[in-house]
Amino acid sequence: MGEFELIRQYFQPLADNARQGQLILGPGDDCAIQRVPLGQDLVFSVDTLVEGVHFPPNYPPEYLGWRSLAVAVSDLAAMGAQPVCFTLALALPSAEPEWLAGYSRGLARASDAFGIALAGGDTTRGPLTLTLQVHGTVPHGMALHRSGARAGDVVCVTGPLGDAGAALDFLALSAPTGNEQAVLTRYHHPEPRLELGRALVGKASAAIDISDGLLSDLQHILDASGVGAELDAEKIPLSDALVALKGSEALTYALSAGDDYQLCLTIAEHRRAALDLHVREQLITIGHIHSEPGLRVVNTEHAGSHQGFDHFRRSD
Repeated sequence: MGEFELIRQYFQPLADNARQGQLILGPGDDCAIQRVPLGQDLVFSVDTLVEGVHFPPNYPPEYLGWRSLAVAVSDLAAMGAQPVCFTLALALPSAEPEWLAGYSRGLARASDAFGIALAGGDTTRGPLTLTLQVHGTVPHGMALHRSGARAGDVVCVTGPLGDAGAALDFLALSAPTGNEQAVLTRYHHPEPRLELGRALVGKASAAIDISDGLLSDLQHILDASGVGAELDAEKIPLSDALVALKGSEALTYALSAGDDYQLCLTIAEHRRAALDLHVREQLITIGHIHSEPGLRVVNTEHAGSHQGFDHFRRSD
């Protein structure tokens, strides 16, 4: 199968999700064209996933289709953006129709779920590598940043943490148990908090999606904002499945494991209290921002011993 037939057969249909006419020209030309509506800012982000680093060898392609787009779109959620379109650069060892059909199926499901259209991309031969750039829009000057946290804000997350990290121990199982399947679902099928991110525009002071671990990602907010934080370990949300599988280690997974793609945000208490009930109910308060730099976890014996994922940190 040639490159252009591959694109036509498996990826051209994903251009049909163009949002409100913003994608003016999609795959098939030298460039795509996106129109940004008046009063909106363009936000975009790029993610690369490499076999053996971000997903295991022989990972089911349909899972990978969903996952590769979801993790990229999660960055739009953290900025409070509305998804519009994405590009895909795909390096393949070979053009296997069965793999391509599964991957494009998962990608199409994610594209439909997130309301984001394929604008174009590139294919080449090489080790299995996927690079997705996502574009979205947000009202002018209103995008959520990492740099807005202020002393007195509360720190919130949007759901249980640690499940996806725990799932890595069970990826090779052919018949996972109920608890094992529960954490595997969180790994295979992350769901970007898009609606919640948009609801927090103009209300949250800072936000980030949790991709490399709660402590690691929250530290990015603290560094950008020039503040510190104290978290209460007893308030970190843990799923029943994680506790059943990992016991006393569950908190370590929640603090340090990546791939959850929940949001971590800071918000003034009076703004949190004024949120619509359905939004407020999705925010779990786990700590407070203070003026002194540093990140401390109380009510645990393991404070200070957790590190998030870093591609270039030495293991020794």
